[in-house]
Amino acid sequence: MPDASKAVVTGATGGIGEAIARRLAAEGRAVVLVGRSAERLEGARRRIAAAVPDAELRLERADLSLMGDVRRLAERLVAGGVPDVVVSNAAVVTELGDVTSEGIQRMLATNHLAPYLLLRSLAGAIGERPARFVVVGASPSGLARVPVDLADLECRTGRGLPPVPPSFRPFAAYGRTKNMNAMFGYALARRLAGSRITVNGAHPGVIRETGLGRETRGALRAFTVLLAPFVPGPEAGADTPAWLAGSPEVAGVSGRFFVRRRMVETAAHTTDVARCDALWEASARLTGLPVEL
Repeated sequence: MPDASKAVVTGATGGIGEAIARRLAAEGRAVVLVGRSAERLEGARRRIAAAVPDAELRLERADLSLMGDVRRLAERLVAGGVPDVVVSNAAVVTELGDVTSEGIQRMLATNHLAPYLLLRSLAGAIGERPARFVVVGASPSGLARVPVDLADLECRTGRGLPPVPPSFRPFAAYGRTKNMNAMFGYALARRLAGSRITVNGAHPGVIRETGLGRETRGALRAFTVLLAPFVPGPEAGADTPAWLAGSPEVAGVSGRFFVRRRMVETAAHTTDVARCDALWEASARLTGLPVEL
């Protein structure tokens, strides 16, 4: 029997997120699929139901680039019964100048601020119940070269990003948001120490059909297309996050990062407590939350 009965998966309308949701449904969990498009949510529901006929699925439409949508999503999730598992998987690669109607760079909002706001909101509602939070990140070795600029979270200056080719700059900024995922996971785990909520990060691997390349252009788009035939599909990417969501092997383990089900170290700039706390405080201001959990 799984440890949990209800799971939430963001970015569940395709790719790794849909594969994670399908695995969790196959394990007997009720799964809430979170996505931006009603049409794509319904498509994911049909595909998962075809693979897992007795799946209990609920669809939640939310634009995770908008903090107002994230707050309302958290409220609906709590009203429907707090989850035992939350897998934060949604991510985008956008142009650096793509700003939301709330005035926040879309990539920062979707990739980092949304999980920050959602998981903090749900942690309070979960209280003393057992739960697992899994934050899907990216390659620790690759991300070691793109530390977060704590003075420029939205990459408005472009400082430290590769000057050429220009099409790779958004991907480097994306890498910074993935480092933020790891830093947030460590910071949240420390603040939840002593509770029954665990928080861990996972690198799914380099995977095709993630949808991340939809808005890329130029040399980066060409590189993505050329690479696709040589990398595994979403099922492979779902393995470690889904394992972290329910395996008894990691019961009670928190504040760690995993690759291929193995605990690994991430770069020193992601584990530095002062840097993690500075990111936590800046994120609190941007999301309107108090600094204290």
